[in-house]
Amino acid sequence: GGTPGCTFTRHMTIRFVLMVNKQGQTRLAQYMNMHNIEERCALESEVIRKCLSRNETLCSFFEFRGYKVIYRRYASLFFIVGVEGDDENELAILEFIHALVETLDRYFENVCELDIMFNLEKAHFVLDEMLMNGCIIETNKNNILAPIHLLDKASGM
Repeated sequence: GGTPGCTFTRHMTIRFVLMVNKQGQTRLAQYMNMHNIEERCALESEVIRKCLSRNETLCSFFEFRGYKVIYRRYASLFFIVGVEGDDENELAILEFIHALVETLDRYFENVCELDIMFNLEKAHFVLDEMLMNGCIIETNKNNILAPIHLLDKASGM
């Protein structure tokens, strides 16, 4: 039982998830702790600038303002996750990003930037099924998508 990684006092907590295109435009932003809007904007633009400016020979994580930032590029989108905590399990976060992309891929049948833009609430639903209070609670695609398919059915999609 329990949530892996969230049952101990020392754990890695996801604080934000960003999906950003190659031009640096944010397509999705979800924050687990409340920053005020100015802090969010400043943090977001700095993190995005840093991710976009890193070349592909560098590893996919770096420290920034007390956060560990883990990112991965899929096609034209960067998926950026900011974590806070002592455990340095960047690979688990890369796995989470991969599970998120695969789940979005299955739902949208090959996800692209436009899918996120025009179905933003669905992308947030997927994240809400995967995360709770910054902890990863689900990575099984079927379990994540089941309630979303029910919503689609109820709304006649």
